[in-house]
Amino acid sequence: MRYLTIALAKGRLANKSMKLFEEMGITLEEMKDPNTRKLIFTNEEHGLRFFLAKGPDVPTYVEYAAADIGIVGKDTILEEQRKLLEVMDLGFGKCRMCVCGPESAASLLRSQAQIRVATKYPNIAGDYFYNTKNQTVEIIKLNGSIELAPIVGLAEVIVDIVETGSTLRENGLKVLEEVCDLSARVVVNQVSMRMENERIMKLLQGLSEVITGKE
Repeated sequence: MRYLTIALAKGRLANKSMKLFEEMGITLEEMKDPNTRKLIFTNEEHGLRFFLAKGPDVPTYVEYAAADIGIVGKDTILEEQRKLLEVMDLGFGKCRMCVCGPESAASLLRSQAQIRVATKYPNIAGDYFYNTKNQTVEIIKLNGSIELAPIVGLAEVIVDIVETGSTLRENGLKVLEEVCDLSARVVVNQVSMRMENERIMKLLQGLSEVITGKE
């Protein structure tokens, strides 16, 4: 029997995902060892292989069938624009993608002014402004603290993930528009879904039962 390979986005999503698998009876003791140098973790009993990857790489591994299944944030799925099947919302890691800025920028959004938008998510921002709002903007990609951009005059607004909004408030910024809701999702390779449908559906069923039991 070939292994089903599962890619988990490193960090909080991976930790929460591992807890779900453990509640299904799939133990991953080695993965919990902070000092391990191993890259691939195998559960022989269930015929599963797991590996950790940076969030933005997970959809790539899944599209190219290096992983059959991936668990990653919706923001990453939207930004990476890979060919894969999004099959399940795991309901954790909830936050929102928002347009944020100082109060004074609200009128620029309403009047569809040509403005600069700073973001780590140029594809999501572009899709929102060009296709949803039909507003012409200049998108500037940043990698660090996005909140800095409107404060130092690099951009009028930012598009970023908002969880509590406390960082925004501390810097005199606020949510001006909501782009979409985000949470952890399960994605599956298109060919794997056909070839391994029964095993994948059984795994999804198990995840669904654990989540429903929590609710």
